Amino acid sequence: MSDREVVVLSVGGVRFVTRASTLQQFPESRLARMLNGDNREFKLVNGEFFVDRDGTLFSYIMDFLRTLQISLPTDFSDYQRLQREAEFYGLYPLADLLSQEHLLKPRLEILEVRFSLQEMQAFFRIFGSCSSTVETLAEQITVFTGQQLGQSWNSPFPSLVPLPLERPSHHDIVFQCGTDYSAGDQFVARYVSIKPDNRKLINGTNVLGLLLDTLLKDGFRLLSTRTVSSEDKAECYSFERMKKPAGLTVTVNQTPGSSGVAQAKRSQAQKGK
Repeated sequence: MSDREVVVLSVGGVRFVTRASTLQQFPESRLARMLNGDNREFKLVNGEFFVDRDGTLFSYIMDFLRTLQISLPTDFSDYQRLQREAEFYGLYPLADLLSQEHLLKPRLEILEVRFSLQEMQAFFRIFGSCSSTVETLAEQITVFTGQQLGQSWNSPFPSLVPLPLERPSHHDIVFQCGTDYSAGDQFVARYVSIKPDNRKLINGTNVLGLLLDTLLKDGFRLLSTRTVSSEDKAECYSFERMKKPAGLTVTVNQTPGSSGVAQAKRSQAQKGK
C-alpha cells in the first residue's frame, strides 16, 4: 500500500490510521476535501493531519465511514454532540440519522410466560411486546408428537413428528407438552425441544425450566412471578430487557456526476431478539 493510500489523523490527541478511500466515501465532506488540501481546519504536522476536535466521538465517525452503518453502544447518550461533530465534518447523512434519535436508542422490551399444569399435560403461552423477538423464539421451539399403545408414557416413541406452533398473533406463541389418552389403549405425547439444547422434553416443569433459562441467557431479566389462578395451577413469569435497535445503514449513490447522495434504511443484518 502506498503512502498516498494511508492517511494518519490526530483528532484531539487520539491517533487514527485509515485508507484515503474511506475518507472519500462522501466527496463533499470536509474529510474528503482535506486530502486535496482544500480545508484549513486540518493542519498537516509531521505527515499527520491534526484536528482540534473530540477524538472519542471521532471513533464513531470512522466506524460510520468504514461500514456506512451507525451502531452505538447501549449506554450511549451524546447524540447531540455526535450530530454536531458529523455536521462539522460535512457528513450530513450521518447527522440526519442522529437526528432520528428515537430510532437509535435501545427500548424496553417486555415478555410474559404463562404456564399451566393440568394432570399429565402442561400448557404454555408466551407474549412479547416485540414481534421480532417472538418470531425468533418461535424458530427455537419445536413440538414433536407421537402415539403408542400401552400404559407407560415414559417409554420412547418409535417416531416423532414435528408440529407447527400455534400463533394467535405476531406477539404470541402457544404450545403444550405431556400426554393425553386417545381412543382405545393409544395415547398421544408431545415433546418440546428448545434450541440450542437438543433434548426432547415431555415433563412440563422441565420445559419451563429450560425456557426460563433460555430467556435469561438471551439477556432478559426476571421481574416477577405471580399465580394467575391457583385453581388451574396457572403461573405468570414477567421478563424485561433493553433491546438494542437494528443498525441504520446509509446507501451512497456514487454515480458519475453525483455528490454522494445518501439514503438511510434499516439494516437487515441484525435480527431483533
